[in-house]
Amino acid sequence: MVNPSLYAQAPYDPYKDFVPVMVIGASPNVFVVPAQSDIKTMPELIAKAKANPGKLNWTSPGAGTTPYLAGEVLKLRTGISMQHIPFAGAGPATTAALAGQVDLYTANIGSLIGAIDAGKLLPIAVTSQERWPELPNVPTLDELGVKDAVSDTFQGIFAPAGTPQAVIDRLAKELTLILNRPDTREKFVKAGLPVVAEGPEVFRARIAREIPMYKAIIDQAGLKIQ
Repeated sequence: MVNPSLYAQAPYDPYKDFVPVMVIGASPNVFVVPAQSDIKTMPELIAKAKANPGKLNWTSPGAGTTPYLAGEVLKLRTGISMQHIPFAGAGPATTAALAGQVDLYTANIGSLIGAIDAGKLLPIAVTSQERWPELPNVPTLDELGVKDAVSDTFQGIFAPAGTPQAVIDRLAKELTLILNRPDTREKFVKAGLPVVAEGPEVFRARIAREIPMYKAIIDQAGLKIQ
């Protein structure tokens, strides 16, 4: 849903090449700073970034990921300038944040909740519409006055274009039964991806809403990957 706007030549059309079946689960993104940082809140980070344009750095699991775009949205909405430090995936980026090598890190909550609970990373804002239950003291960006910045990292299942509707309906029905089992939900929560179980129609509406949303963000930020 992001790549066709981010890459100069995406090898697929998200509308024509796939049929949405099910959004399995979703996890909002969270902004964290190293535990040893002198920054303790998002307003402090914004103030420091404005006082030192381009001198703060931040990282994410990679260009094109929703955490990366969440960081770009933060910059656009607040007018701050920060240098993105690219890493080859969430593992190296998390290691850099734990070591205090970056000023800010944004990733999905599920991947960082262990380090947050251990006090190794300090969460300063979440990108969800409401406060995240496991982080009740961490404000949303909206609460902090950063509007239109809601985002999450979701996992979904698509089928190839042309798949018979009867097959889509059967897949959606069986997946709903599986995802609503308590043991399945527990496993997904432990994996950092709370179950959503949104079927084909709701999934299709999400796609129609988020593709133009991310395109607008990418265009405003002047992002493009060859």
